[in-house]
Amino acid sequence: MANSKQARKRARQAEGRRVLKASQRSMVRTYIKHVIKAINSGDHAEAMAAFNKAQPVIDRIADKDVLSKKRAARMKSRLNKRIKALAA
Repeated sequence: MANSKQARKRARQAEGRRVLKASQRSMVRTYIKHVIKAINSGDHAEAMAAFNKAQPVIDRIADKDVLSKKRAARMKSRLNKRIKALAA
């Protein structure tokens, strides 16, 4: 356990950040699941609509350093690739 006042404050801040980032990560995963569900249903229009909703959320979370920018780009790229394959 933290012994100094400064270390206790740091522990509180770290816990607050952990909880917030966990919530944000969960939100991103939910949006991605919506896209994957639409892809699996075979509906291109629905998949594109879900992807267009998910894309700004993924970018926003990456800007906040909850996800790395490269991981966010990789997620979007893979989802987009699956949607394009659905259209063909």
